[in-house]
Amino acid sequence: QVQLVESGGGLVQPGGSLRLSCAASGRAFSTYAMAWFRQVPGKEREFVAGISWSGRSIYYADSVKGRFTISRDNAKNTLYLQMNSLKPEDTAVYVCAADLRPTGVRTFTSNYDYWGQGTQVTVSS
Repeated sequence: QVQLVESGGGLVQPGGSLRLSCAASGRAFSTYAMAWFRQVPGKEREFVAGISWSGRSIYYADSVKGRFTISRDNAKNTLYLQMNSLKPEDTAVYVCAADLRPTGVRTFTSNYDYWGQGTQVTVSS
């Protein structure tokens, strides 16, 4: 089993920044494609950003391009999401996910095998 644990969420004012982390237990972390999704009550889970096992392929949702940066440190089994210029509409539970059989970066929830519990990000003045 792969366990994913997110951290770094919190309350921030519009225009502020947060850095989320996702610690993975899998020994083969370096072979997984990883992604961040976000979820708001009553709405479908939304893809935010994804990264291939090598870090060479990265994909962002249009809503976060230019503001968010996804990265990974395979030596530390950790995925990151740097979020800058945060907006109220970024408020959500942010969840990391692992694709154990990647064919690149995929953007649908059904492509991912393991999920964390999420960390709350609230952007409000």
